[in-house]
Amino acid sequence: MAQITVRYFAAAAEAAGVDEEPWDLGVSPTIGELRAGLARRYGAAMERVLRAGSFLVDGEVRRDEGALRGSVVDVLPPFAGG
Repeated sequence: MAQITVRYFAAAAEAAGVDEEPWDLGVSPTIGELRAGLARRYGAAMERVLRAGSFLVDGEVRRDEGALRGSVVDVLPPFAGG
Protein backbone atom coordinates (compact mmCIF):
# COMPACT_ATOMS: atom_id res chain seq x y z
CA MET A 1 0.00 0.00 0.00
CA ALA A 2 1.29 3.44 -0.93
CA GLN A 3 1.07 6.49 1.29
CA ILE A 4 1.16 10.03 -0.02
CA THR A 5 0.90 13.47 1.52
CA VAL A 6 -2.14 15.42 0.37
CA ARG A 7 -1.93 19.18 0.79
CA TYR A 8 -4.99 21.42 0.47
CA PHE A 9 -5.09 25.05 -0.62
CA ALA A 10 -7.74 27.79 -0.33
CA ALA A 11 -11.26 26.35 -0.85
CA ALA A 12 -9.89 22.79 -0.76
CA ALA A 13 -8.42 23.43 2.71
CA GLU A 14 -11.74 24.90 3.82
CA ALA A 15 -13.61 21.83 2.60
CA ALA A 16 -11.16 19.41 4.24
CA GLY A 17 -10.75 21.37 7.46
CA VAL A 18 -6.99 20.69 7.36
CA ASP A 19 -4.05 21.98 5.34
CA GLU A 20 -2.29 18.63 4.96
CA GLU A 21 -2.73 14.95 5.78
CA PRO A 22 -1.29 11.53 5.00
CA TRP A 23 -3.41 9.42 2.66
CA ASP A 24 -3.19 5.65 2.21
CA LEU A 25 -3.72 4.36 -1.32
CA GLY A 26 -3.95 0.91 -2.88
CA VAL A 27 -1.17 -0.89 -4.69
CA SER A 28 -1.83 0.81 -8.07
CA PRO A 29 -3.36 4.17 -7.09
CA THR A 30 -4.97 6.54 -9.57
CA ILE A 31 -5.97 10.17 -9.55
CA GLY A 32 -9.55 8.98 -10.04
CA GLU A 33 -9.42 6.88 -6.84
CA LEU A 34 -7.99 9.80 -4.88
CA ARG A 35 -10.66 12.13 -6.29
CA ALA A 36 -13.44 9.69 -5.30
CA GLY A 37 -11.96 9.18 -1.83
CA LEU A 38 -11.73 12.91 -1.20
CA ALA A 39 -15.34 13.40 -2.29
CA ARG A 40 -16.50 10.56 0.00
CA ARG A 41 -14.54 11.86 2.98
CA TYR A 42 -15.31 15.57 2.67
CA GLY A 43 -18.64 15.72 0.81
CA ALA A 44 -20.25 18.33 -1.39
CA ALA A 45 -17.87 21.21 -0.63
CA MET A 46 -14.88 19.13 -1.78
CA GLU A 47 -16.78 17.84 -4.81
CA ARG A 48 -17.27 21.45 -5.97
CA VAL A 49 -13.54 22.12 -5.64
CA LEU A 50 -12.63 18.93 -7.47
CA ARG A 51 -15.00 19.58 -10.39
CA ALA A 52 -13.17 22.73 -11.45
CA GLY A 53 -9.80 22.37 -9.72
CA SER A 54 -6.71 20.33 -10.43
CA PHE A 55 -4.04 18.25 -8.77
CA LEU A 56 -0.35 19.03 -8.61
CA VAL A 57 1.54 15.74 -8.27
CA ASP A 58 5.17 16.28 -7.29
CA GLY A 59 5.06 19.62 -9.14
CA GLU A 60 3.21 18.41 -12.27
CA VAL A 61 -0.35 19.59 -13.01
CA ARG A 62 -2.74 16.67 -13.47
CA ARG A 63 -6.38 16.84 -14.55
CA ASP A 64 -6.71 13.26 -15.75
CA GLU A 65 -7.85 10.15 -13.84
CA GLY A 66 -4.72 8.08 -14.55
CA ALA A 67 -2.00 6.47 -12.46
CA LEU A 68 -0.79 8.42 -9.46
CA ARG A 69 2.96 8.24 -9.24
CA GLY A 70 4.34 10.61 -6.67
CA SER A 71 4.55 11.29 -2.96
CA VAL A 72 3.00 14.77 -2.60
CA VAL A 73 -0.35 15.76 -4.11
CA ASP A 74 -1.63 19.32 -3.88
CA VAL A 75 -5.38 19.82 -4.27
CA LEU A 76 -5.80 23.15 -6.04
CA PRO A 77 -9.07 25.01 -6.49
CA PRO A 78 -9.62 26.96 -9.72
CA PHE A 79 -7.82 30.28 -9.69
CA ALA A 80 -9.21 33.57 -10.96
CA GLY A 81 -7.25 35.86 -13.17
CA GLY A 82 -5.43 35.64 -16.44
